[in-house]
Amino acid sequence: MIIKIIIALILLPVLIHYSIKFIKHKSLYPFMPFKYNFRRRRITFAKTLKLLDERNAKVIIETGTSRKGLKATKTDGAATIVFGKWAKQNNAQMHSVDISEHSVKGAQKEVNNQQLQDFVKLHLNDSLEFLKTFNKPIDFLYLDSYDYSRKDVKIQKKSQEHHLKEFKIIEDKLHRNSIVLIDDCGLPGGGKGKTVIAYMLERGWKILINAYQVLLVKEESLS
Repeated sequence: MIIKIIIALILLPVLIHYSIKFIKHKSLYPFMPFKYNFRRRRITFAKTLKLLDERNAKVIIETGTSRKGLKATKTDGAATIVFGKWAKQNNAQMHSVDISEHSVKGAQKEVNNQQLQDFVKLHLNDSLEFLKTFNKPIDFLYLDSYDYSRKDVKIQKKSQEHHLKEFKIIEDKLHRNSIVLIDDCGLPGGGKGKTVIAYMLERGWKILINAYQVLLVKEESLS
């Protein structure tokens, strides 16, 4: 009996440790394998995937590609692969643009590994220049370019201004049922979306989820 009590006392901390770890694990299962933890992006990714289904999206634009593929779902989100997989399953087309050759190469490696290359096209370019030449209606716009800083106010403002410029360039390609998701918003200084979200709210957009990421749709699409 004493031995059983001792064993139980030894195993209890282990059980508590793994229980806490399981609770903190935020997966997109069954869409993505359970092992991938999306943490603070899980709620917005899950809602976005649902909206993509409901609105029958066909054209996806991402600014700022997932340079580490699926190796950094907890930190970077791996959106290129997540939404690229959705595109493959739904015969849609995803375009992801990044100014960094290193980032594009890293993303391309995982795109190839996941056999998404027929549905995900990576572009090595400045996002502003790329968006100026894109001439198709956009069903889903994901803004995640221009790395943000938690401490440098100048970089914060430049990142926020950059996202506003991206949106203004492509605004006329968005339509009644378009979906917009902005990454890295829950950060000091207002995050990447601070300026562009204020602009969007003045133009008939509505926030569906306001968390680390902010998810918006046209208010008229909800009626």
